[in-house]
Parts: sequence; structure tokens; C-alpha cells
Amino acid sequence: MNKPKVLVIIPAYNEATNIGSVLKDLKLNISYADVLIVNDCSTDNTMEIITKAGYDCITNLFNLRYAWTVQTGIKYANYHDYDYAILMDADGQHIASEAKKLFEAATKTNSDIVIGSRYLKNLGYPCPFFRKIGTRFFSILIKLFTKQTIADPLSGFQCINKKVISYYSGCGNYPEFPDANLIIEMILKGYKISETPTKMNTRENGKSMHSGVWKPIRYMVTQLYICIVLFVKYAGKRKVKDE
Repeated sequence: MNKPKVLVIIPAYNEATNIGSVLKDLKLNISYADVLIVNDCSTDNTMEIITKAGYDCITNLFNLRYAWTVQTGIKYANYHDYDYAILMDADGQHIASEAKKLFEAATKTNSDIVIGSRYLKNLGYPCPFFRKIGTRFFSILIKLFTKQTIADPLSGFQCINKKVISYYSGCGNYPEFPDANLIIEMILKGYKISETPTKMNTRENGKSMHSGVWKPIRYMVTQLYICIVLFVKYAGKRKVKDE
């Protein structure tokens, strides 16, 4: 039996202060998968660092922002017929040696999506106060809407299988913030989602896409609105995926 084809997808925007250490981590710990970095039209020397490290890279013609940059990588995975895609960030929060846990959990549990969770076990992640509140809020929301507990709904560290790759690739309305809203949608559509404990770092350099005052507020309001719309849309219509 042939080994599954696995692709690690890393969106990167102005991560010159972080991407070098991320690429070194990849080189040391990921030999079982191909790696694709999607450069979201960075204005610093992110692209130069990626090129020198010798990794495959797609550069967007203009800044698409996080979600659509991720979807670009997923479209690549779908076109090249990968069996699994592992989604990692370029800011150093996601640890390459932990990525294999997601892949192994996906194959063992036959899950469509495996989320790397900071909160299933206490692995020493220093969660900021407001992030802790947001995580708890969306975890409760997912439980209310789907009856499934997801401890870390804001984690972008995930492994998705071929069915999800295909669905996300052709999704014309892939959400700007693919977090709790997308988890709710996929559960209500009948996809199997599970979590596995993973260690993560905190961002040391650069700015988060949710930095500032208004961005987090906009994020929370948008997420809540979309989650409610999804619940109304799929209420009583939950599908069961074929095994």
C-alpha cells in the first residue's frame, strides 16, 4: 500500500523575523511531507528567506489576507492530489515536530479534520486573558450549536484529509476567519472533527492579524453573526457523511 501524500501548508505575510526559525524547524522535523509556503505578497524580505532555504513557494499577486492565502495552498493540495494537508502558521507558534501528531491522529481516528489543541492537556501554553475568554466563548457556542465539545476552536494548527481538501478548495465562500464558524459548518455537514493535544509557542516577533482594539472586536462580532446564521441555516438538516 502506498504511503499517503502529505503537504504542509504555511501562509506567510511579512514574517521575516520568524520564518527563518520556522523553516529550520521544518527541515529538522518534517521528512514525511512536502512543504509549501504561500507568500501573501509580503513587503519585507520573507520571500528572500524562503528562497534561500530552498522551499517551494507560491507568491500571491496581491495581498489576499490569511484565509484566502490558506485556501490557495489548499487548492494546490487538491490539484496535486494530496491525501492530507497540515495547516501551520509562519509566526513560530506551531511547532513542526508536533505536526506529525495531527497526521497520525487523522489516520488512526479516521477524522476528516484534526485540530491541534492547546487546552486538552496542560502543556504549558500561557494563554492571554482575552484569548482565554474568546476561546471559552466559542467553545460554548460550538457545544450549543453542534453538541460537540471543541476545546481549542481558535487553533489554526490542523490536519485535513482529502475530502476536506476537495471541499475547501471548491468553496466559493471560504470564510475570512476560518475558526469556530467553519468548525460549526463542517460538523453540521457531517464531517468528523477531533482534537489532539499539541504544544505551541507564543508569537515572539511581529504583529498578529488580531492586534489592536478594533480588529478583535470586529472578529468577535463577525464570528458570532456567522455562527448564528449557520445554525439557522442547518438547524434540523444535519447531514451524515458516508464513511
